[in-house]
Amino acid sequence: MSETTHLDMVITRHGGPEVIEAVERDTRPPGAGEVRVWALASGVSAHDLMLRRHGFPGFPKPPFTPGVDIVGRVDATGPDVSSVDRSDVVAALLPAEGGYSQQLCVPAEMCVRVPDGVDAAEAVCVVANYLTAYSMLHRAGEVKSGERALIHGAAGGVGSALVELGGLAGLEMYGTASQHNHDKVTTLGATPIDYRNEDFVERVRDLTGNGVDVVFDPIGGARQLWRSYRTLAEGGRLVWFGVAATAQHGMRVIPASLVARFVISLIPDGRKAPMPPDSGSPIEWYRETLATLLEYLAAGTIHPLVARRIHLTEARRAHELLEHGGIAGKIVLVSDI
Repeated sequence: MSETTHLDMVITRHGGPEVIEAVERDTRPPGAGEVRVWALASGVSAHDLMLRRHGFPGFPKPPFTPGVDIVGRVDATGPDVSSVDRSDVVAALLPAEGGYSQQLCVPAEMCVRVPDGVDAAEAVCVVANYLTAYSMLHRAGEVKSGERALIHGAAGGVGSALVELGGLAGLEMYGTASQHNHDKVTTLGATPIDYRNEDFVERVRDLTGNGVDVVFDPIGGARQLWRSYRTLAEGGRLVWFGVAATAQHGMRVIPASLVARFVISLIPDGRKAPMPPDSGSPIEWYRETLATLLEYLAAGTIHPLVARRIHLTEARRAHELLEHGGIAGKIVLVSDI
C-alpha cells in the first residue's frame, strides 16, 4: 500500500468465508462533516456473517465491505468539523457497513474520543456490543436492581456485555453458554446454564422457583422465543433483539420470530415482549452513552472479552472461527498503520 491507497475487505458475493477478498482502493479526502480514520481495530459480529451468507430486503448487495464498529486514528478532517482533531483516537458506530477497512471516512458526529491508554481492541468491543447491551437493559428491558435476568449467549460479545452491565445494574443473572465457557460466565457474574445438555426452561425454574423478570434473547426463532417466554415470572419481559438462529435455520427465522413475538405480546397474562429501541438512537444518547462506557473501560469498571485479534487481511479466518461457534467474547480485526 502507498499513502494514496488502502485495503478494503470486500464480500464479493453471497457464500462462505471464501467470498471475502482484499481490494485495493484509492483514499479520498473527507467531505463536509466527515473525518478520515485509519483503523486500529474493527469488530466482527454474527450480523456480518448473516449479511455475507444471505440476501434479504434491506441488506447491502455484494460487493460491499462489512463491519459497523471501528476504532482508529483521525488523519484528516473535513470542512465544518470541530468536535475531533487530527491524531485523535476515536471510536465510531458506522451508519452503514464499511468497517473492514484500513481507511474510511466517517461522519464526525459518530466519532467519540477514546481515553488515553485504552486498548483499541477492547475499545471496539464497547462500540457495538456494550452500546447494544446498555440499550437492551435500560431502554427495552427497563431493569431494576434486584431483578432476575436470563441472558442467552452469555459468553458471546453482546451476551458478556449484558452480564457485566447487568451486574453493575444490580441484577441476579443466569446465562446460557457452552460448557467450556461456563467459567467465564461465572467470572462475569452469572450462573451458567448448559444450553446443549440442559433444558434451560426447567433449569431456570429449578434455580428461581417462579422464573425470571426479564429475558434477553439474541437467538430468535419461534420455538426459542416461546421457550424464553416460558421462563418469565408474572409481569416479566422478553427482550428479543437478534436472529443468531439464521446460522442454522436460514432467513425464515426472521418472519417466524416476528410472528412469535407478536403472538406472545397478545397473551393477556401480564408478561410483555417489548420491541427493542429503534437502531437510529438519538445522537446525543449515543455520544453520551458511548463516552460513559469508554470511561468505564478506562477506569477498569468493565472488562470486554477479546476472543481473538486477527489481522484485517485474514478476515476470512475470523469468519471461519465465528461460524465454528463457542467463541467467548468478540473477534477483532486489527490493522497496521
